[in-house]
Amino acid sequence: MPVKIRLTRQGKKGAPFYHIVAADSRAPRDGKYIERLGSYNPNTFPATVELNFDKALTWLNNGAQPTETCRNILSHEGVLLKKHLLGGVKKNAFTEDEAEARFEKWLVEKRTKTESVKNNAVKTKNEAARKRQDAEIKAKEATAQKVAEKLAASEPKAESESETPEESPIAE
Repeated sequence: MPVKIRLTRQGKKGAPFYHIVAADSRAPRDGKYIERLGSYNPNTFPATVELNFDKALTWLNNGAQPTETCRNILSHEGVLLKKHLLGGVKKNAFTEDEAEARFEKWLVEKRTKTESVKNNAVKTKNEAARKRQDAEIKAKEATAQKVAEKLAASEPKAESESETPEESPIAE
């Protein structure tokens, strides 16, 4: 039985949410699966991935083939790198401690990159909000200035009208 690591779609129309599963390749996309390995939510920024690292690594070592999307997810999470490093340990290319050190180094670099992407996204979002707010303030000030000019233009007419009834012949 060929096993695939793939996504099963969940969620409502227009808001997909996926489960990462190990399933028989002949089973339907959203049908029966062997084991659930995690979840993937592309609706958030950056996309949220919750993965049971050890289960995914075990399935890969047992011969399960990931689909293209799952391969990208597993690569992003470091499962494929860990599998590669463990293969190097089996071939005596380096020790298990060295493999673990390489993986930890990669993991730290990955986290700093992800944090910088998140921070840049938040920064640009805040800058755009500040620019919109500044433009709105300028527009309000311009509107207030126009209203003040209209009021200033209409006040002398009101004063001249109030003086004319006192001098009018009807009042005599």
